[in-house]
Amino acid sequence: MSLKQTRDDEYYMRRALSLARRGTGHTSPNPLVGCVIVKNEQIIAEGYHHAYGMPHAEVEALRQAGNRAEGATAYVNLEPCAHYGKTPPCAPQLVEAGVKRVVIGMVDPHAVVNGKGIDILKLHNVEVKTGIIEEECKWLNRGFIRRIKNNRPWFTLKTASTIDGKIALPNGESQWITSDEARNRAHLLRAEHDAILVGIQTVLCDDPSLTVRHTCGKSPLRVVVDTHLRTPQNASILKNEAAVILAGESARNTKEHYILEKAGAELFFIPERDNHVDLLHAVKVLGNRGINSVLVEGGATIASAFFKENLVDGVSLFIAPTIMGQGISLFERIVVPSLDKLIRITVRNVSKAGQDIWIEGVPECSLDL
Repeated sequence: MSLKQTRDDEYYMRRALSLARRGTGHTSPNPLVGCVIVKNEQIIAEGYHHAYGMPHAEVEALRQAGNRAEGATAYVNLEPCAHYGKTPPCAPQLVEAGVKRVVIGMVDPHAVVNGKGIDILKLHNVEVKTGIIEEECKWLNRGFIRRIKNNRPWFTLKTASTIDGKIALPNGESQWITSDEARNRAHLLRAEHDAILVGIQTVLCDDPSLTVRHTCGKSPLRVVVDTHLRTPQNASILKNEAAVILAGESARNTKEHYILEKAGAELFFIPERDNHVDLLHAVKVLGNRGINSVLVEGGATIASAFFKENLVDGVSLFIAPTIMGQGISLFERIVVPSLDKLIRITVRNVSKAGQDIWIEGVPECSLDL
C-alpha cells in the first residue's frame, strides 16, 4: 500500500473520530462511532451515532450517500456490528450498499461482534483494513472497552487543589480554590461522563447538586458511596433526577433504607470490607448498569480509596497558583512504603484554565485497554 493511501486512511479516520466525539455523553452503553464514506477522493457522506437506540454511524452515512455508496470506501473507527440489538446490524448494510472497501480503526471487543462484522464483509469480497490509528480509536472508547473487558466503567479522578496539594482548610472550607474558568471546564467534564461519583462526606459537607451548569450537555447520573445511609432525605442530589446510592449490606432494611427509597434514591447494597462498601464489588454494579465512564469528584477519602484499589484509570487535576500551608491534603491517606512504589502518572496533556494549571494523565498502574 502506498504512503499516500496510508496518509489518506489516517486523515479520513481522524475525521470519523471527530464525528464520533459528537455523541459524547449520549451513547452509553454503546460506544462512540463515526463513519465517513469516500469516493474518488471526495467525502460523499458522513454520520455518527447520536444516542443509544438511534441509528448507527454507518447507517446514517449510507442513507446520506444513497446510490453513490456503490464502489466507495467507508471509514469507521469501530468494527461494524453484526448482530441485531436496538438497531439492525451494520456490516450487512455496507455490503448491500455496494461499498467495496471498509477501513476500520479497531476491532470491537464485545463478544457478540468481535471479528464477526469483519468476517461478513470479507465473505462478500469487501476489502477490509484494520488498525488505522488504533490507539487513538481505543482512547476515544476507553470507557466502553473498560466495561466490556473488566465489567466496570472507566474512572477519571477530578481534583481541585492548591499548588501545595491542599483541597480544603483545616475546618473543611473549600469553595472556591480554583478559578471560574477551571470550574467551567470541570462542568464540561461532567457532561462528557455517564456518571459522577462522590463519597458521603462530600454530600454532608457541601450538599452538592452534581449537575451540569455553565455549559451545554446533559447532567450525568449521580452516584454516592454511602455505607451506612447517612444521606439526608432532603439532599440536593435527590432532587430532580434522584441519585444512585451504593450502600453497605448492613444498611439493608433499616429505617434509612426505606426513607431514602421513598425519597426516590436507587439503592444498591454492596458487601462490606473493613466497615466500608467494598469498591471492587461496587464498580461491578455500575458496569452491569451499562455505565461506561464515571467522573470521581470526592474528597481525600474517596480519592485515596480508589487509588488503593487500583481503580483510577485517568486523572484530571486542576491546580491553583496558591499556597495554603496547613490544610487537608488530597492524598494524605495514601502511604507508600518506598520511593519505587510512588504512583506515577503518564501525562497526556497540560494546559491552563484561567490562571490554574490543568493536568490530564493516566496512572501507570492503570489496567491496559
